[in-house]
Amino acid sequence: MEPLGDIALAHDYLTQRGGAERVVLSLARAFPDAPIHTSFYSAKGTFPEFAGANVRPLPVNVLAPLRRHHRLALPLLAGAFSRLQISADATICSSSGWAHGARVDGRKIVYCYSPARWLYQTERYLPQSAKFRKFAVATLRRPLERWDRKAALTAHRYLTLSTQVARHIKDVYGFEAEVVHPPVTTDVNAPQMPVTGVEPGYFLCVSRLLSYKNVDAVVAAFARLPHERLLVVGEGPDKRRLQRLAGPNVRFVGSVGDAELRWLYRHALGLVTASYEDFGLTPLEAAAFGKPTAALRFGGFLDTIKEGMTGLYIERPESAAIAAALKRLRVETWSEEELRRHAASFSEERFIGRIRAVVIDEIRAGRNGASA
Repeated sequence: MEPLGDIALAHDYLTQRGGAERVVLSLARAFPDAPIHTSFYSAKGTFPEFAGANVRPLPVNVLAPLRRHHRLALPLLAGAFSRLQISADATICSSSGWAHGARVDGRKIVYCYSPARWLYQTERYLPQSAKFRKFAVATLRRPLERWDRKAALTAHRYLTLSTQVARHIKDVYGFEAEVVHPPVTTDVNAPQMPVTGVEPGYFLCVSRLLSYKNVDAVVAAFARLPHERLLVVGEGPDKRRLQRLAGPNVRFVGSVGDAELRWLYRHALGLVTASYEDFGLTPLEAAAFGKPTAALRFGGFLDTIKEGMTGLYIERPESAAIAAALKRLRVETWSEEELRRHAASFSEERFIGRIRAVVIDEIRAGRNGASA
């Protein structure tokens, strides 16, 4: 294998446990000596594996309230990353809004989850109740758009996670991005831990509790399915509202550890999600355990679900459509072998192999004097 030079990683913030943070862990395994530059770092809020990595938070990390509520830092983060100077032969910026603005000495590779959702898809991703955030975006939109597009143009190569986002990048920035699907890192053979009070035979929803995730529509669907049960895994600002909407056959289990999540996947009937996702990792996690998914016909789910083979689609994020899809999911026959084979095609080995090849190409291009 061709030797690599100095590699660095940058990520928007490490304060939560989600798909993007799992991608950063895979990048850290691909480049174990690479420092990880980020705005905010909360060891308790994100995955414990980061404790063993060389995480380098920016100076804004001293503002503890913003570590807990990073969305309030919206006016600060463009400037914070613009002041970050990274010295490396190649830097991979893992970003959906900020990290791609870092200044680098070598080659810049952006792994883009989406052009900033709050900037280009405000109505979908900021609910009507988020008046302060909408006001902040409206006030800052023009300078932030200028900053964002300028930052995007400093990259030597753009990678992204799904066909849908590749099209969005083309629309917003005007250039092509290679699709490199994120890996499924779920280890089905690792230890499992039962969740207290949960009996097998439920539908599972694994999601941050945010408005655009449409968990409210999933919860409402179970009023139409009184003989079925729903378990919701995840935390978020929408939790109290969702709990008020939920009937007796819906249970919120909050944030769980990986061993508990593996147990929940193993003992579920299937997964349900009506979220607007750029990739849609959870159907692949479910498939690794031989479980099918009912998912919204949108975005990354179009890449991660084989209709009729590993799951089926919900046509609209509405309770009636979700309930109808779950009834179909319940009566269809699903091949656990086919489901597991599908999940295995999104392996971490494949992801790391492609990322390393891109890095080698870019470092070689830089040494040969290529510009972009």
